[in-house]
Amino acid sequence: MRRIAIGERPGWRASARANGFTFHTLDGAPYWDESHAYAFTLGEIERDIEAPGTELHALCLAFVADAVEDARILASLAIPEAMWDVVRTSWRRGDPSLYGRLDLAYGGEGTGPAKLLEYNADTPTALYESAVFQWLWLEDLLRLGRVPAGSDQFNAVHERLIERFRAVGGTSLALAAYADAPEDRGTVAYLEDCARQAGLATRFLDLGDIGLAANGAFVDRTEAPIATLFKLYPWEWAFADAFGAALAATPTRFLEPPWKAVLSNKGLLPHLYAREPGHPNLLPAYFEDDPQKARLGTSFVKKPLFSREGANVLMVRDGAVLAQDHGPYGAGGHVRQALAELPCFDGRHALVGAWIVGDACVGIGLREAAGPITTDAALFVPHVILPG
Repeated sequence: MRRIAIGERPGWRASARANGFTFHTLDGAPYWDESHAYAFTLGEIERDIEAPGTELHALCLAFVADAVEDARILASLAIPEAMWDVVRTSWRRGDPSLYGRLDLAYGGEGTGPAKLLEYNADTPTALYESAVFQWLWLEDLLRLGRVPAGSDQFNAVHERLIERFRAVGGTSLALAAYADAPEDRGTVAYLEDCARQAGLATRFLDLGDIGLAANGAFVDRTEAPIATLFKLYPWEWAFADAFGAALAATPTRFLEPPWKAVLSNKGLLPHLYAREPGHPNLLPAYFEDDPQKARLGTSFVKKPLFSREGANVLMVRDGAVLAQDHGPYGAGGHVRQALAELPCFDGRHALVGAWIVGDACVGIGLREAAGPITTDAALFVPHVILPG
């Protein structure tokens, strides 16, 4: 793994517009950066990311099977007790999952195994740029002769998403997000396109367009029932909002399903470590109220159970604050995880996001930050597998 100078393609912004990548720049600041890329060997991808990613997801599924039957675990994850049966029934019913993203600290061969930092199992973004736009970037570079013939990318995300939509079944799908949030809207627009290619009839709904019928079904503004809803709206928010009480009886099914609430908070991390303390891809982790957290000593990361884009994360190295990000999260509790600093290339810190579609690791996307915490200011940088 190394950071290589590539140089921007001529006219890439026009290509982004033509391909629906409307959020390559957010609030006037760049988000997509193709002035350079991260290069991997095939062995690094297959051995250090793909295989461990699939295995970590399998460990997570085994944990869900136990967690839904254990009130102590559900309580530790700050899932409201009134929602336990919703989560439990969803798992027992076999509600399918679509996708997720494992965030990994990994610096290449010789730097040790990739370490799981967290699992974005419910509402992960950075999907379109991972699945489509970085692939278009590679195709252009091959055509322009700016990477060697035979260069590739770990990226089967697009094809696997379409296959997964077919496997999930059904004939129609409503997709919801905040329509005025460019990244969320772009992510959902991309998923809608994948669903259509899989043969599903789709419609987009702003989250404010969703209502509740007398029979408990979720409906749109025309009062048409929603059989299956993909929502870019976290389960912890859904559980707490006005419609949360309707989830137990509604005939509407969801992507991601309610059981994903077990995996979509940082409380997953100490539970996984307790189950598999010797696993090479897991970091020691404890709940903040667990006296065993002292085992981590003076170097650790403190994270809220629920947070996004690095908000409210505290990083401590040798007793001194290494980095801290502020934000609105933390009321639900915290975990403490062993410090695994992101690798630094040319002064930039790279985070590997490993995409899970269905039950397999099928691709990666990289975010690059100026500091050790990956915040909403981090850039998306493409990657390439070089031959030889």
